[in-house]
Amino acid sequence: MVMMAVMMTPLVILVTMFLRVACDTLLCYFVTPMRIERIMEKQGVRGPKRRILTGNISEMLSLHSSATSEPMKSISHDIVSRLVPHFAAWYPKYGQRFLYWNGIEPRLCLTETELIKEFLAKYNSVSGRSWQQRQGSKHFIGEGLLMANGDQWYHQRHIVSPAFTGERLKEYAGNMVECTKEMLQSLKNAFESGHREIEISDYMTRLAADIISRTEFGTSYEKGKQLFQLLTNLQAHCAQASRNLWFPGSRYFPSKYNRETKAMKTKVDRLLMEIIESRKDCVEIGRTNSYGNDLLGILLNEMMMTKEKKTKTTTKRGNNNGFNLNLQLIKDECKTFFFAGHETTSLLLTWTVMLLACNPSWQEKVRAEVKEVCNNGGIPSHERLSKLTLLQMVINETIRLYPPAMVLPRMAFEDIKLGDLLIPKGVSVWVPVLAMHHSKKLWGEDADEFNPNRFASKSFSSGRFIPFAVGPRNCIGQAFALMEAKIILAMFISKFRFTISENYRHAPEVVLTIKPRYGVQVCLEPLDN
Repeated sequence: MVMMAVMMTPLVILVTMFLRVACDTLLCYFVTPMRIERIMEKQGVRGPKRRILTGNISEMLSLHSSATSEPMKSISHDIVSRLVPHFAAWYPKYGQRFLYWNGIEPRLCLTETELIKEFLAKYNSVSGRSWQQRQGSKHFIGEGLLMANGDQWYHQRHIVSPAFTGERLKEYAGNMVECTKEMLQSLKNAFESGHREIEISDYMTRLAADIISRTEFGTSYEKGKQLFQLLTNLQAHCAQASRNLWFPGSRYFPSKYNRETKAMKTKVDRLLMEIIESRKDCVEIGRTNSYGNDLLGILLNEMMMTKEKKTKTTTKRGNNNGFNLNLQLIKDECKTFFFAGHETTSLLLTWTVMLLACNPSWQEKVRAEVKEVCNNGGIPSHERLSKLTLLQMVINETIRLYPPAMVLPRMAFEDIKLGDLLIPKGVSVWVPVLAMHHSKKLWGEDADEFNPNRFASKSFSSGRFIPFAVGPRNCIGQAFALMEAKIILAMFISKFRFTISENYRHAPEVVLTIKPRYGVQVCLEPLDN
């Protein structure tokens, strides 16, 4: 009997595990989706019919592949049907609220401005990044600020916020000016070497990467060139996550996608550790008694202070609600800000140059303003940046037409009552920023046209213009990015007149952010000639 009991124990465990997995699978793939669909249908919220396991992924991929197969026939900013063709197809059919499925993740597309403002402002503590989003970016930016939820997000935001205060921004301005001078000199050298046409996106990418490297990590683009290239490759790879992670357990498969992703992630982490160890060595050998007051220094100082407190006492503050700043999280934060700190700004600069190259009258208006406000050769001081109102209008119009974040996704971690709408736990609310920024209902019949005058008045509703999100979870680097863009554009436009090249092919595409597939080619004319 004893022997039988011993033999039966592993069998019971296996049967129990099998039943648990079977039960969880039924709930996850069948019961929960049907329950959510019933709840939403009772409220009049419908959408395209989902398929088991894949949801609407195949339809979205098919629509996207067809829409982006060729460059656009002209330089048109009517890009919603190109970049979010599923929205263009489903919004007219299902209305302002519709439900679709990315695999087993239900996504509620919400376009009502008042509900969006309420959701983003009031429900930060009970909403955040979904498992699918976090898993898709796990090897890219890990559990950094962009992907953190709840208390983890609160503590991370609290730690990094000193790097983006007003006083710190003033200190960064000098670095931004110096980096821009170097870029302008390289453009001048290229012109003098006979290059009348240049690929401006390459220059802006290197410049933005150099600025974030110097201001927040104490290094330079040249030193971190390999790191940036790997992050760019990893970004493109992880942008395909939704089509590779929909199948149960697919993240564990030894697939080519998983192997390549993990290999790139390992290389990125190794390069980041070299930067981190270099900073730590300076303190350990006594060259300095602080890790510095840039972002990397703040993170290292916080980690060492936390370690010291833990060794002294574990009773006063407990375990800080489970938050632990370790080396892996520091690497994740570095990846987050290396990516977000240069990607969004370089694209903002690239799209702005493209728009001004196509609109010479606005280019001349901004140039005249820069000349009037900056009487020291087009170099704006931090105090004078606010006087560049026309330039700010142009920047606003650029991030309206080509926003840094195409969507704002938040999953409900508990049932949320939003106006007359009940959002069940487990539903991801997707705010289609690009579509709202191009809505003729919100912006008028010229919504797809470049018209900075729409921002001449500050009375425009924040609910329809949300390039950096709103509420507690808005972009922490917003002021940094806008200051950087103003400085660079003011200095660039005071040194060069530029027109769009006949070789430019207008082909916006989405690789997490909105990028020009073939770059942006412009023809330069130095003004001092």
